Amino acid sequence: MEKSNFQRTDYCGRIGEKNIGEAVVLLGWVHRIRDHGGLTFVDLRDREGIVQVVFNPEVDKESFEKAFKLKGEYIIKIAGKVLKRPEESINPELATGTVEVSAEHLEVINESNIPPFEITQWGDVTENLRLKYRYLDLRRPQMQKNLGVRNKTNQIIRDYLSKMDFWEIETPFLTKSTPEGARDYIVPSRLYPSYFFALPQSPQLFKQILMVSGYDRYYQIVKCFRDEDLRADRQPEFTQIDIEMSFIDEYDIYAIIEGMMTLIFKKILGISLKVPFPHLSYSEAMALYGTDRPDIRFSLELVDLSKDLTGCGFRVFSKALENNGMIKALNVKRGEKFTRHEIDELTEKAISFGAKGLAWIKVNPSEWQSPITKFF
Repeated sequence: MEKSNFQRTDYCGRIGEKNIGEAVVLLGWVHRIRDHGGLTFVDLRDREGIVQVVFNPEVDKESFEKAFKLKGEYIIKIAGKVLKRPEESINPELATGTVEVSAEHLEVINESNIPPFEITQWGDVTENLRLKYRYLDLRRPQMQKNLGVRNKTNQIIRDYLSKMDFWEIETPFLTKSTPEGARDYIVPSRLYPSYFFALPQSPQLFKQILMVSGYDRYYQIVKCFRDEDLRADRQPEFTQIDIEMSFIDEYDIYAIIEGMMTLIFKKILGISLKVPFPHLSYSEAMALYGTDRPDIRFSLELVDLSKDLTGCGFRVFSKALENNGMIKALNVKRGEKFTRHEIDELTEKAISFGAKGLAWIKVNPSEWQSPITKFF
């Protein structure tokens, strides 16, 4: 096949049995090289995945000799024919594992130095090194998969909300500081010295203006900025799906969000979610879990024992009830198997969160075990 004026016909990760017999032109990065003496195999990678390319001197001697000099992360262009792999060499772990490309032309677009870490696998690489060479880190198949999922999710959201009569409207990033839950990032103004813009913590005021103006269904996949210390649920810069609607009640919100999440899980993960989702009121969440954002996967609901333990004689409990407090417990399944050391560790954990201690009872078939059983 002649030569570099050939344009790419497809992505590596999209080549499959439907392409058998076709001539293709692919561009990508050398992922792995395997020299089998008479043949050289190269795994060629792009953002869509990996395909195996075979260099055979009987097909094209010049390409075979060039392939012998390839190294990892070289950027190459190949032209060849898609063939079905021999049965014994099929790779079920690859989406393209039933086919290979027999190379008839090879062009090296760019050579590469030895990377500071392996691209071929996740490996034990420090975060600092990954961020320093972010352009290499983003070549990793796992990172490409993550960004691919994010891209597909955004497309699903946009298609879904558009069909629900929402308009996607961009709101300003350079704005006036407004009172919200965190500190603003500020940006100095070049035209007005000593004055500053603020980056929005959310588009809250802008979307309310849109509602007042009659744009009754708005959404935006938007960046938000909050000058906060890093925590597990707080980031200085994050992306949110921002939605505002007029002329609705809470059940309309439930239906819209449940429909969107159901579609995302089905198309991205192949998981069918049951609707409607379980609903918890604020009072129910606080009563059962002690927080308004519970993780219900653990099934550790709080049980109110205040009535049952009235007059029990245990001073800590009695004093709490006298001061209009409550006595609540967690029923920890298989907790009777905890050692005393493990219970002491749980007590220290409770104290670290502000508790004064931890009352516990092991319930065994023959007896209760606890320092406080004498009070019951």
